[in-house]
Order: sequence, then structure tokens, then C-alpha cells
Amino acid sequence: HTPVPAGHDSFPPELMNQYFGEYSPALGLSNQDFLGLGRRNPADGREPFSLTILALRLSAHRNAVSRLHGQVSRKMWQVLWPGVPEDEVPVTSITNGVHFRSWISHDLDGLYDRYLGPRWQDNPSDESIWWRVEEIPEEELWRTHERRRERLVAFARRRLRAQLERRGALQTEVAEAEEVLDPEALTIGFSRRFATYKRATLLLRDPDRLAAILNNPERPVQIIFAGKAHPRDGAGKELIRQIIHLSREDRFRRRIVFLEDYDMTVARYLVQGADVWLNTPLRPLEASGTSGMKAAANGVLNVSVLDGWWDEAYTPAVGWAIGRGEVYEDEAIQADVESRVLCELMEKEIVPLFYDRGRNRLPRGWIARMKDAMRALCPAFSASRMVREYVEQCYLPAFHRGTALSAEGMARARELAAWKAAVRRAWPEVRVAGVESLNGNEVKVGACVEVRAKVALGELRPDDVAVRLYWGRLDPSGAISAAAVSPMAPADMNGDGICVFTGEAVARTSGRHGLTVHVLPRHADMATPHDMGLIVSAV
Repeated sequence: HTPVPAGHDSFPPELMNQYFGEYSPALGLSNQDFLGLGRRNPADGREPFSLTILALRLSAHRNAVSRLHGQVSRKMWQVLWPGVPEDEVPVTSITNGVHFRSWISHDLDGLYDRYLGPRWQDNPSDESIWWRVEEIPEEELWRTHERRRERLVAFARRRLRAQLERRGALQTEVAEAEEVLDPEALTIGFSRRFATYKRATLLLRDPDRLAAILNNPERPVQIIFAGKAHPRDGAGKELIRQIIHLSREDRFRRRIVFLEDYDMTVARYLVQGADVWLNTPLRPLEASGTSGMKAAANGVLNVSVLDGWWDEAYTPAVGWAIGRGEVYEDEAIQADVESRVLCELMEKEIVPLFYDRGRNRLPRGWIARMKDAMRALCPAFSASRMVREYVEQCYLPAFHRGTALSAEGMARARELAAWKAAVRRAWPEVRVAGVESLNGNEVKVGACVEVRAKVALGELRPDDVAVRLYWGRLDPSGAISAAAVSPMAPADMNGDGICVFTGEAVARTSGRHGLTVHVLPRHADMATPHDMGLIVSAV
């Protein structure tokens, strides 16, 4: 089983030969065949050996860590399954989740116990439990959240003072650390690894506009940054330098704070005490992201680019989206556009909603959105749900398949290996000899389309292959998009190795449609239809 990473590590052939030269003969493989398992093109002796490609080729189950990451991964690794449509590349997705008890504050933990009941701890993926969030009194939820914000501000002041003392700052500057931030102001949290694609400075691109937002005397806003860059990531360090430099300007001195030595303690204070969790990655480079899930479990509202987990989690009821998932060719233009969108969200929606208070000083609209976010996001993005999906979709199927293949001295495994070898020898003769629609070229919406395909099987039998009808609307380039797949059944076998397969599809939408026929190896013990990387399509 392979969780698909965002990138991969590669090694030159000389290094692989140095350490694995004696390993391939033990597997019954030539050195070239062994190295080919880790190459996009197995025959290219100059291509580096990739551990990711090796894992993808040898795994029965492969998953990305969010739906969007699955789409990106299928496109990224389609080259390993030549001829397979992108949406059928055998990489699924299981979206990450978080362990709530590790991140929820003690105050909120007690609140959940009182109003949700103790079952929320044992089964946090049960949606019915989270509907009880509505029973939490607005005032009690808000006062609990305000206490956590006050603790965050106090913690940030202590950390900032310690930072300044270590740096040898003037005593007046150290004393000012006690006055930064406002325990009652709208607080934005941003803490994560300072990789450049996460664009920590997106909100800072227009300092004058930002200063007007942060320093509004009636509706003040403040930002707490925390994080680390990789020691060799000079660009990431430069982002931190820019933030610290800006925070030292008089107009930002009490409104922007950067906390050094980022660790789990800092992360807990931030995800528990912020009002808004900011996430600004360059789509689609964020595989999943989990800090926003931790914040949501604490009632913190997310504002994020539609990337990673937020692409599937976002609805207007639970937070805010920066843009609509657009991807620009020019990253600078994209940053300018999204920076303006973020500022507009702050000015027109986020800040007004936070400061819209009634007589009892409660922001009822904000609290309603907090509850909506808890109810919708907590069960969907818990570690409990994630682990269950791994078990059901990957671990148990792999266990049962492994048990069956290894029984009776690996009898079924040996049979499967022999069958695969025979299929590989015969596959060059497999082709789709013809496809015809029995309905003609025009079909009414809702009508059933009947299709016949003649398939040359050579030495293979009809039950050695899966023949499928692949059809859908045509995009502007003439390619089939949003395809549907229907199985085709053998209907007739003539004496020259040609088998006729029949199938049908229902035309559910109007417009130009296309169809083709795919032929793949089929065996009950294969993990997926694309295990062998073999496919034949109608021309």
C-alpha cells in the first residue's frame, strides 16, 4: 500500500548498483529489470531510480491524501500506465484526518462532554453526535472561545519577550512586548512549515491596505505567524525575514507577531485561540493540510485557497474560500489576484461578521458559523474516519488477498504468476477489430445505446479479459470527459480468434458524445484491472 507523496526521491544507476547489485539476482531479476521497476521508462538505462515509482509499481493499493491530491496524482503518474485514461489511473484518495483529543483545548473538551456526551471521544466520525453542537448555549461557547484567545495573546507576549531578550534587544523594546496584540481583537492565525508554495506573505502584498484593515480603531485585527523553514530553504527563510521586518514597522508593531521556535505547544495555542485560520498555498501544491482541521475542531473558522482538504470541505456555511480554484500560468499574477480577494474578504465579510454584536455583545452570526463548521467538518475530517477508510479500502482487502494467495504453499500466487506470464506473451495479438453502434449516429436523451465490438484475442479466452464500454461527453478538444464505464459481455466466438462483445449505455445528457472500447486483462486474484499495466483501446 502506497500513500502517494507530493514529490519523489531519485538515485543514479551507479549508486543503485553499488548498494543493490547483489539484490536483483536474489529476486530472479536481471539488473536492468530490477532498475526498470523504478523508472518511468524501464528501458532507459540513463534514467534515475525512483523509490516512488518502485512503490507505485509494486503496490496493490495506492492513495493520495485528499480528493484534489488524487486528481493531481493520477495526472502526474499516468505515464506509468500508458493508454489508461487519467480518471482510471489506479490511485484513489483517502483524505487525512486529525486526532481531536490531541488538539482540542481543555475548555472545549469539557464543553463537548457536557453537550455532545462522552461518545464524541470514542466515535468522533459519527455525524449524529455533532448535530448536538446546536445545544451548546451561544454565550457559553463564545466565552469559552474568548478565554482561549486571551491565553493565546498572553502566550504570544511571553514568547515574543523571550525572543527579544535572546536577541539582546533594548529594554524599551522588550517592555513593549507586553503591549502587543489585543485580547479582544479579531485574531488571524498562520502557523506551518515555511515552504515557498505556502505563500505566507500573500496577505502582506499591499501593506497600506493591510494597515488600514488591522488598525481600524472600532474593528481591530491582528495576525500571529509561526513556523520554520528548512535549514537549506533560503527562499522560505526570506519569507520569515519579510514578516519580521514588516512587524517592526510602527503601524504593525502591535498587530503582527512572528513566534520563533515553532513546535506543538505553539501550534496548540494557535489552533485553539485564533478566530480565523489562514491558509494560502499555491493550488494545487498542497497535498492535504491538517492544521485547518485542528482549528475547525476548536471552532476556528478557515479562510483558505481551494486546495488540499479545503477544496472538498468548503461551503459558504463553514468558512471562506480565496478564489474559486483558478490556476494562472503566471504565479505573480495569481498572487496579486488572490491577495486582493483575501483583503476584500477581510473588509467586506470576515471583519464585519466578527464585530456584528447585539446588546449582549455576542457575535451571533459568527457563532452560528462556528457551530456549522464544527457540525460539518469534525466528523468528516477526524482521524477515526480516516483510519476506518484505510482499513476498509486498503488494509483488509490486502490482508484477505494476501491470505488467499499464500494458502497451500502459495498455490494461488503461483497460478496467478503463471497466468500473468501467459497473458503478457499473448497480449501483442490482442486488438479491437471493430466497434459499431446499433442506434446510428443520433440518439435521444434517455435512450439506450447498444454497442457491438469485435475483439481479436489470439491465444486468450474471453474470460481472460475484461471488455468495457468507455463513453461520455466530448470536450472542446474532442476527448471524452466525465466518462462512464459499462461492462461488455461475450456474445459470439468465431473460429479465427475474434470474439464479439456486446454492451449498452444510456445517453443521459444532450450534446456531442463519444465512445470507445477498452480491453484489459481480467483475473479474480488481481488487485485492480490495471495491475499489469496492459490495455488495448479501439482506434
